Amino acid sequence: MSGLLSRLKRQCRGSTAAEFALVLPLLLMFLFGIIEAGRLMWYWNRAEKATQMAVRYAAVTKPIAAGMAGYSFVGVNGLTQGDIIPRTDYGTMTCEVASGGTSPTCGCSGSCPWGTSVDGTAFNDLVAYVQNYMPELTAQNIVVEYSPSGLGYAGNPAPNGMDISPMVTIGLQDVPYDPMLLRLFGVQAFNLPGDLFRASMTMEDGSGKVSN
Repeated sequence: MSGLLSRLKRQCRGSTAAEFALVLPLLLMFLFGIIEAGRLMWYWNRAEKATQMAVRYAAVTKPIAAGMAGYSFVGVNGLTQGDIIPRTDYGTMTCEVASGGTSPTCGCSGSCPWGTSVDGTAFNDLVAYVQNYMPELTAQNIVVEYSPSGLGYAGNPAPNGMDISPMVTIGLQDVPYDPMLLRLFGVQAFNLPGDLFRASMTMEDGSGKVSN
């Protein structure tokens, strides 16, 4: 009997399997975490690229703030034909679709003498362009901002030409991310922080709807 007990004490053929069973859950979590992190970075990069392409498009096409096109600054604060338009002569416009809304609206911080009318077609064209790079995005995810740049001359002679060349900024808000593997561990879909995805360019011609 004592010999049998001694042999059982020395028996360790199952120890490797037992140790592997203990380590396996941690190993799987670590592996799934690496895969999900790579997937998140790939998604993140797509969002950044979509933002960059969106601002390039917005800088060379019709402004969503419709009143900016064709507005003349001649006579505004004493400006005459050909005068440089100071940054202080107009404010910042922000155009977006409010949460739960369906149509874009523009708001003004400061003075926007051209008003707050919206070119809905221009906004929809921008959304469709962005979705070429990231179909998951919707109109509610895209924010367009026009802010003073100090560039522009009063009295553009071109029909519907823009006097100003504002700084155009595209931002993404509430960008949805749906984890795949981490759902096995109870991680639910969440929104990425909105201030992560922003890109700016100076407005160029501000006409048409084609971008290279």
